[in-house]
Amino acid sequence: MPKNIQIAKSAGFCYGVKKAVETAKQLKIDNPNKKIYILGALIHNALVTQELEDLGIFTVDELPVNEQNAICIIRSHGETPERIEKIKNSGFEIVDLTCPDVKKVQQKAINLASENYFVVIIGKENHPEVIAIKANALQITDKVLVINNKEEVTPHKESLKAHKKIGVVIQTTQTINNVQETINELVPLAKELKIENTICPSTSNRQKETVELANNNDLVIVVGSKTSANTTHLAHICAPITKTIHVETEDELDNFKNLINDAQNIAVTAGASTPQNLIEKVIKKIEKENI
Repeated sequence: MPKNIQIAKSAGFCYGVKKAVETAKQLKIDNPNKKIYILGALIHNALVTQELEDLGIFTVDELPVNEQNAICIIRSHGETPERIEKIKNSGFEIVDLTCPDVKKVQQKAINLASENYFVVIIGKENHPEVIAIKANALQITDKVLVINNKEEVTPHKESLKAHKKIGVVIQTTQTINNVQETINELVPLAKELKIENTICPSTSNRQKETVELANNNDLVIVVGSKTSANTTHLAHICAPITKTIHVETEDELDNFKNLINDAQNIAVTAGASTPQNLIEKVIKKIEKENI
């Protein structure tokens, strides 16, 4: 029997990622003779990074020195104020493609710090978005803490309790359940707790839809980079509900032949940094009776 394949309406680029990728490409068209660099991956997808490089838009960890008449793109995850200042001083023209939702988190962290809150960022400490949020808050106060889950609250209970005022911002791609569990640990520690729900609407909608798909299908296939926070969260959300596969490309489906061939009802979703053509390749492959 042909498989019943349900495709998530929210799968693929969110508006912030779509705008960043399209703007980067247009920037090269408008400036064919200028060197263009992105400091860190524009989005977490190796195929998109390679596509941009093929167009002459290079992803680097450090900018070249003594580069003349060049452009530096600030990636969608944002950048620290110190690094932005350093880029300006190096003579690069800056094009800031930080996601608008990430910009809002940075500003809310600054506001909380200015209001004398102990700033708690719920997110992954080594993620570029979180690094930039933390750096913005540190401009105002040294009372800034990154915690990724409820367990990470425990070592900091006394210092948080002593400050009394706790202000929370959230990495835009966090899961709602993880945030709720973490906040529950913070509640007894604060005389005053201010929570800024900075999970982006696209992330929230994608997660809700993914739960519905998992509850109504034998198998969920999540498509996207394993370094993408929002994509890996989708896989983690599905796994306790139904059989789940996380693949970066259609070629990886070969590793899961039995699971796919045994499933009749299959849902496909994808992270916010997953291009549409990759989603289509995955769907085309699973439409075959036998992989």
